[in-house]
Amino acid sequence: MSRTVLLIIIMLSFSVSAKAQVAKDTLKTVTDLDSVTAINLMPSQEAELAYNLGIEKMKIGDYKTAIESFNEAIRLKPDWGKAYFNRAVAKKEKKMFQPAIEDFEKCLNPIDSLKDVYYNMAQTYILLKDNQKAIINYTKSIEAKESIAQAYYYRANVFFNEKKYKEAIADFTEAIASKPNYAYAYNDRGSAKRQLEDYDGAIADYTKAVQLDAQMAFAFNNLGAALRKKGDVKSAIDNYTKAIAVKSDNYVAYNNRGSAKFDVGDFKGAIDDYTAAIKIKADYAYAYNNRAAAKFKLKEYNGSIDDATKAIQLDSNYGAAFLNRGIAKEMIRDQKGACKDWEKAQLMGNDAASKYMGDCK
Repeated sequence: MSRTVLLIIIMLSFSVSAKAQVAKDTLKTVTDLDSVTAINLMPSQEAELAYNLGIEKMKIGDYKTAIESFNEAIRLKPDWGKAYFNRAVAKKEKKMFQPAIEDFEKCLNPIDSLKDVYYNMAQTYILLKDNQKAIINYTKSIEAKESIAQAYYYRANVFFNEKKYKEAIADFTEAIASKPNYAYAYNDRGSAKRQLEDYDGAIADYTKAVQLDAQMAFAFNNLGAALRKKGDVKSAIDNYTKAIAVKSDNYVAYNNRGSAKFDVGDFKGAIDDYTAAIKIKADYAYAYNNRAAAKFKLKEYNGSIDDATKAIQLDSNYGAAFLNRGIAKEMIRDQKGACKDWEKAQLMGNDAASKYMGDCK
């Protein structure tokens, strides 16, 4: 009996993170008048010493002591915008997100001329998972001409995550206009275009990304995915191979290259790649399911059942693995077991399972 097995392909997505600016001031020193007389510092000088100590502690990642130092600087000089700004940065690093926001807000009308306050507030709102306030502050950052390329880029990522792909593309384009060598923006714009099924546009952007940064493994992987969608499986395999060459533990690229090999009937080669992915990531349920599909094609039905079972053990809600295991069980005449698996796949929303249920009583 001929059955169609289901492959699940996982594409790499991109991620978002930027380090906040830390103001660098030169520590002002006080020269001893003589070896006996004590030096009486003015409050403003004491504030500067505390502030500079905070900066030095931030440089070595001691954010707790940095916050304490900035507290002292602010106590002595309550209107010091830079001290509030850097205390906010330190609080953000300590995952004190709401207190960081409160400090950033105190920098909005400072005596000091500060940059990137709105931008850093937006980054903190992202960590708070408040996308709307992040968008508002990225927009204000752009209007204030703060870190324009980065503000457009990260606002685009928010739009992308909200599935507003046209808005994301517009912002990625602005980021590129401001920073023409912005490889990440090209890659991510390609991903937005891919979501809109503009595969030619995606291929062009991914190609530009890897031209700008040949070490961007995930861009090679994404390029492979877009080429595969266009039916150019050979070129897809070539780019998955490049992704692996750049990052030898790239289990996603191994999985995806295996799926491309599956497409052209190289089931043994597909199994080799899925096995490589599993060696790198032992709990990679998708690779186990995909290897089960490839083994099925080679009529290794018991091996297919074993791999699908492992995928289910790793993810008990994996409908495609239940479907594939049921298909393999049917081939070894375990009709009762097959029907149970198809029923579970159907309950998990796997539409393909329903066509098999006609064989079940």
